[in-house]
Amino acid sequence: MATVTTNTSEVKEISVEERLKALYRLQKVVSEIDKIKTLRGELPLEVQDLEDEIIGLQTRIEKYNSDIAELGKALAQKKIEIEEANAKIARSTEQQNNVRNNREYDSLSKEIEFQNLSIELCEKRIREFTADQKAKNEELADATERLKERQIDLEQKKGELDEIIADTRQQEEALREEGKKIEQIIDQRLLTAFKRIRKNARNGLAVVMVERDACGGCFNKIPPQRQLDIRSRKKIIVCEYCGRILVDKDLTEETND
Repeated sequence: MATVTTNTSEVKEISVEERLKALYRLQKVVSEIDKIKTLRGELPLEVQDLEDEIIGLQTRIEKYNSDIAELGKALAQKKIEIEEANAKIARSTEQQNNVRNNREYDSLSKEIEFQNLSIELCEKRIREFTADQKAKNEELADATERLKERQIDLEQKKGELDEIIADTRQQEEALREEGKKIEQIIDQRLLTAFKRIRKNARNGLAVVMVERDACGGCFNKIPPQRQLDIRSRKKIIVCEYCGRILVDKDLTEETND
């Protein structure tokens, strides 16, 4: 017999058979919750992926806008530099008409040549910045279009998920409440073992019925003597192959009734 303390601080003795029935009932409840999660399918993950992608696109669009603005400033600056160079060329050309010797003339000529080179360099930078700006604008347009598409997809997926959640919310809440009540009559050690087995089981089954002389989880054969021990319900017996808790068919039928 096992001693279980309930929320009302009452101490109740429950037999191995009662614990097995409680475990089987708990397995049925959590399996129903698993079915609800399966119904939702990959939608929660798809919604999360879309939300992450949208955040990434928004960050990228902000970066494109920032880069385009910086390129615009750089273009404006180069145009100002060209205007200043042209003004210097005009002044130097005018001054050449009033020089008193060849040295002053040569000096002004060099200044004009330097400013012309500066203009060529600025024009080269303007072409580069303009090309970069065009490429950034194209990338921005592409990212903006993708963002709109992903936002539409997200809205659709969220709608589907919300609809499924709304349809199953009450059922899931009722199942979780029932599961909590069942857990209260199972001792902590056994409950911990149940959760550990369930976590490691691919199909989430920690308690399985013996069917056709085999484990209902891994389908390995169970010796006749071990089946007798299972039917006697005197102790908790696990499958020696997969570790799942084994119960007999009659117990499942009694519990279902």
